[in-house]
Amino acid sequence: MEDQNPDIIYLVVVGIGAMLILLIGFLLSFNLSQRRKFRYRQEMMQLREQQQNQLIEAAIRGEEAERKRVAEELHDDVGAVLSATKLFMFNINTEPLDDAGRVSHEKCIDLLTESISKVRTISHNLHGGMLHDLGLNEAIRSFIKKISQGSTLATNVELEESYDSLGNDADIHVYRVIQELCNNILKHSKPTYINLSSWLESTRVHFQLQYNGRGLSQQQFEALRYSANGLGLKNIHNRILLTGGEIRFTADPEVNTTEIRVPVKNVE
Repeated sequence: MEDQNPDIIYLVVVGIGAMLILLIGFLLSFNLSQRRKFRYRQEMMQLREQQQNQLIEAAIRGEEAERKRVAEELHDDVGAVLSATKLFMFNINTEPLDDAGRVSHEKCIDLLTESISKVRTISHNLHGGMLHDLGLNEAIRSFIKKISQGSTLATNVELEESYDSLGNDADIHVYRVIQELCNNILKHSKPTYINLSSWLESTRVHFQLQYNGRGLSQQQFEALRYSANGLGLKNIHNRILLTGGEIRFTADPEVNTTEIRVPVKNVE
């Protein structure tokens, strides 16, 4: 029996070693399997995100195409009809009219002139022609100037000039976002002033809108963009998403702030 003890011990050691090897092999196999599953889930998430972004981009491209179509119809059809009507109004002989009739005639011409101007403004805003012709900054300046015309709204625009462009699509997205933000501010906040500034920080451009009146917090933005009435806010989110940027809202009794951070491609 004593002679067999070393053999038994040897067999026990070998058995334990074999079990350890099997256990280690199992753990390695399990770890490898988990890594593969994790990598697969990541790839599926990336694929879903990519597909979602493609759907969003297709929807926004469709929206831009529709904007362009409506803008051209407004300019070529409605604008042309209004201009022709104004011309006919000018050719009307006002001598047989009494004073009230002449006043009405002049008022009609003034209203037609105003209508033509409004149609032209709406058409340009929808088409984004100035954006392509003069660049993002000048298009933004022109838009801010237009929203303050004929009102008591005070505006101030100070834009960074040390970059050429954010990229063609990014320029359109940022321009549309600023349009939507300003329209929402005018509609819901009733501000007396709007200040817009931008600055370059490394490879990102920051756009900052500051205004008084009723503000929008980040929490409200996140909630409203999922609601049925938050289509404009969802559109803002989608456009910022496609630029690879971020947007933050801060509501404050004194000064409300909305900040957009967007990667920039061409930096001097």
